[in-house]
Amino acid sequence: MPHLRAVCYFAPTMSFRVRYAPSPTGSPHIGGMRTALFNWLYARHTGGTFVLRIEDTDAARNTEQSLRANLDGLRWLGLDWDEGPEKGGPYGPYFQSQRAEIYRRRVSELMDKGLAYEREGAVWFKMAREPVVVDDLIAGRVVRQLNETEALNPDFVIVRSDGHPVFHFVNVVDDMEMKITHVIRGEDLLSNTPKHIALFRGFGVEPPQYAHLPMILNANGTKMSKSDPDLANVRLASLQTYVEDGYVPEAVRNYLCLLGWSPKDNREVMPIEEVVKLFDLPQILRNNARFDSTKLLWMNGEYIRALPLDRFAALARPFTGGRDDPKVLGLVKEKIKLLKELPDWINYFFTEDYPFDPEAVKKSCSAPQTSERLLKLADKFSAISVWDAASLEIALKALATEMGIKTGEFIHPCRVAVSGKSAGPSLYHMLEVLGRDRVLARLRRGAEKFRSEV
Repeated sequence: MPHLRAVCYFAPTMSFRVRYAPSPTGSPHIGGMRTALFNWLYARHTGGTFVLRIEDTDAARNTEQSLRANLDGLRWLGLDWDEGPEKGGPYGPYFQSQRAEIYRRRVSELMDKGLAYEREGAVWFKMAREPVVVDDLIAGRVVRQLNETEALNPDFVIVRSDGHPVFHFVNVVDDMEMKITHVIRGEDLLSNTPKHIALFRGFGVEPPQYAHLPMILNANGTKMSKSDPDLANVRLASLQTYVEDGYVPEAVRNYLCLLGWSPKDNREVMPIEEVVKLFDLPQILRNNARFDSTKLLWMNGEYIRALPLDRFAALARPFTGGRDDPKVLGLVKEKIKLLKELPDWINYFFTEDYPFDPEAVKKSCSAPQTSERLLKLADKFSAISVWDAASLEIALKALATEMGIKTGEFIHPCRVAVSGKSAGPSLYHMLEVLGRDRVLARLRRGAEKFRSEV
């Protein structure tokens, strides 16, 4: 999968720095991966830096398995980070659990300025008693008015009584210390932004530019969530679903690009290099995006058909148990939409103990003359000097003409006899790949089987 580290389509007057900051709890959410992707796209478009930061301060819920799932998920999508875990960088550590001393120092700074104070064992930040304006690159100008409670006391906790700093505080400190210029994140965090802006200004630092992405919704309009009561929606919300079902990473990445963004000409299937060239924050749509699993499945089929055979074989390997004969895979590549379908499509190429679809047998092989025709076809094929698709097609059609019947009277029983199925790749190419000995044996065995079942 190509990476685009050296690509720069924008001549910036400043160094653009963006970050993705997942919490390693559970499997990666498809919405989180969309956020990571949009940050990566912006970094690559501007020639900037994509930082990966792990928000792992929730010791009770964070797991090493989830961390690995997040890192592997980013790699699966082809999103390489410039700074972060396994890479290092000038502003580490990149795990919040390792930055406690930095947070203590920054709390002391606010207290020394008189902008923070202790109460009931917790540390509170003094908020201004006035509305906060957020100039968001996507949502536009947002004025956060104080509610009745906040009008009386808008201060908020930055360090709990147990000594642990809260999300708002560590998020701002990390963005400030890591010199993040643009915070691109989900719209559900927009309501937190006034507090973050106030903290930045409390430190005497101008906040980064904010860009809050529209939410991703299920087909029924509900928010896409891994805690949805509908298990089908839960599956759709998890990146692991797409890995396990055999989606092509490039297809999923392409589809995620279109959830909230689109090129001006409304194209859909696009190489990532072109998306990088075109992508910019002002193009992101304000409206929430609907997740269309049918469109993603269609796009995946388009990507599979366009894959070079060696890439297809590499992606297929986890699903085929090592049965990655390029001739066999080449036959079925045009037929499948998901890699998990492969075993059912190729099983009969690798065993003589393949099952017969009862419906296929009933439809194509229940006529009394089926056995005789299969034996005649076997005899015809045995006389072929060159065993290839063209010769097999000529022989079958010639036999049909000799017997005064339609070619379908041979094609359908032949396919069922040699594969057990009523559908599959091109019959003649399938017979060529199976080889003379196996095809003749299967035709004769099929003749015997269908005679006994009539």
